[in-house]
Parts: sequence; C-alpha cells; structure tokens
Amino acid sequence: MVDAGDGEFGAVVDEASLPVLVDVWAPWCGPCRMVSPVLERLAGELAGDLKLVKVNADDNPEVSRRFEVQSIPTLVLLDHAQVVDKQIGALPEHRLRSWVESSLARRER
Repeated sequence: MVDAGDGEFGAVVDEASLPVLVDVWAPWCGPCRMVSPVLERLAGELAGDLKLVKVNADDNPEVSRRFEVQSIPTLVLLDHAQVVDKQIGALPEHRLRSWVESSLARRER
C-alpha cells in the first residue's frame, strides 16, 4: 500500500508494472474508513498481483478531477494507466472482494 498525491501520482501509478487499485478517500469520510481495512487485506492477499494506492481527495484535486470523483470512496482499477473499472461508494467485504477479483480477471482477457 502506498499513499500518493498529485505530484507523484504519475510515477507511482501510471508507471506501475502491476494493476493498481486507487482508493480516493478522505479522513472525515465514514464509509472510506470502513472500506480501508478491507482494501488493505485484499492488497496483502493479492501482493505481487495488485498495488493499492490511497489518495486523499481533500489534498489532491488533480487526481480527483482525472477520475471525475464526485463522491467518496471512489475506487479505480488501472492497468498500464488505463481504467479497467470504477466503483463508487462503500461495499460489504464480500462484494468488494468479488468486484476486485472480477475486474482483475476482466483485465487479463
């Protein structure tokens, strides 16, 4: 898991060799705080297959604009800087896991 901001986002995300799950969140957001530990678990389980990057929406307006974030949490799965899938809002762990796994599988086709 890596924190990234507007300044280093390109180097951390766009140049990554692995698929990247971007979590656009804010510290005051309750649903964001509920999703965060689930994402961290998933990233640990998928280490070597997925990179988790957390972006604080309040501090990084360029990233929020790039992905047209209108509510948080917004999750964006990227592969070689291309959007594979996007999820807006919090999901229960089993649905979030299913979304990540199916999005990764879709990318591999």
